[in-house]
Amino acid sequence: MTDSTMTADLDVRLEKHRVELTGYCYRMLGSSFEAEDAVQDTMVRAWRNYEKFEGRSSLRSWLYRIATNVCLDMLTAGNKRARPMDLTDSTPLAQAALSPRPDHTWLEPMPDARILPTVEDPAEAAVAKESVRLAFMAALQQLPPKQRAVLILREVLAWKASEVAELLDTTVASVNSALQRARATLAEREGHGADATVSDPLDEEQQKLLDRYMAAFEGYDMTALTALLHEDAIMTMPPFDLWLTGHDDITGFMTTLGSACEGSRLVPVQVNGLPGFAQYKPDPEAGGYTPWAVQVLEISEGRLTGFHFFLDTKRWFPLFGLPLHLDALEAESDQVQEGV
Repeated sequence: MTDSTMTADLDVRLEKHRVELTGYCYRMLGSSFEAEDAVQDTMVRAWRNYEKFEGRSSLRSWLYRIATNVCLDMLTAGNKRARPMDLTDSTPLAQAALSPRPDHTWLEPMPDARILPTVEDPAEAAVAKESVRLAFMAALQQLPPKQRAVLILREVLAWKASEVAELLDTTVASVNSALQRARATLAEREGHGADATVSDPLDEEQQKLLDRYMAAFEGYDMTALTALLHEDAIMTMPPFDLWLTGHDDITGFMTTLGSACEGSRLVPVQVNGLPGFAQYKPDPEAGGYTPWAVQVLEISEGRLTGFHFFLDTKRWFPLFGLPLHLDALEAESDQVQEGV
């Protein structure tokens, strides 16, 4: 086998693990782009050091060891990404003000296709989706980095305690202790969005709810939207730290400060193990529609309990494979392809 053939073969073998490694790094870091950077760093390190890999573990285990070290190095700064409700109290509509915080403050959205590898076991797929939902991701960010790694490897990826101990160069007792502490912390932090229940695939009632939401939002029908919202529903809009609770304040915001969203068009996306939409609002200057937000929806007991608008569209729309402009004909004829 020639050197070029061996190189190509290694590239193929490494690439097979990219999606699951991206999911792991995303859970560790809470950032879409930092996760992809961490995986790229992992691949480069693996490629450069492959001659030192003696096969004492599987290639997959070795890659996870490298990825863990990369993430732990990135987390030494101590930054904990969060949702708006993790940082401030809910704001009454009368006091609503749009105050942005730096990008590194926020937990970031991620397309399912970039972090959830295809698996045949429905139960395994369900666990994977639940473990990238915003509420769980926010809770993960409160764990010390090594506890975070232990919890993800044991609870999400179903590694044995002995395998995690070997990866982290520690003992099984230490791994079990870290897991107990991590579980206790997560149990204490059950909160906003933790009760979101979404079938995979969506059941008939959930799909009807999304269809009604899409019609209500595009028609900017606040009466219809109110009927879909839980009375304690939450709306967030990173990078702004404002968050609203209750359908009265949410629809009140949408008809005042958020009134420019009237006439928007929505394109379905799969994001963070949940249904969502890419929102395009009317573009009065260029015509057609311009990107405005990636929406992530939380559903429980037949109502919308949370919808989260991620507004940095120049970053998010390319990540989801979405166009940065819709003309009117595209929007009306529904010819836009669903994002990745």
